[in-house]
Amino acid sequence: MKQYILVSVFVLSFLLYGCSAATEKEKIQDLEFTIISEENVPEELKDIIEEKKQGEFKLTYANGQDLYIVVGYGEQPTGGYSIEVPELYLAKENIIIDTNLIGPEGDAIVQTSYPYVVVKTEWREEPVLYQ
Repeated sequence: MKQYILVSVFVLSFLLYGCSAATEKEKIQDLEFTIISEENVPEELKDIIEEKKQGEFKLTYANGQDLYIVVGYGEQPTGGYSIEVPELYLAKENIIIDTNLIGPEGDAIVQTSYPYVVVKTEWREEPVLYQ
């Protein structure tokens, strides 16, 4: 009998956790954003990106008015990569960002590159979850 109750409690807690994890990413509203070109990135943030660009990285940077979300894909063997941002939205307790690295088409320049994207949105308190 004790085993049955223990298993029931375990299954119930697993189901409740699964439901809460799903609602954690449930979209409340889309967030407006702009993809920032390198020349418009704040100097301090440029320095941080330069330090991290060799490997994959994810970071946020705030200046009081704006929130910058940066996703870097590390060293790539060629140029010609691009990064798309299909979604940036507010969930119950988080900001969710989804990015995809798109490989070069055709004959890419054979030169090492370090693709990253800088997304600017309004400043918010919620932590960022990367997909």
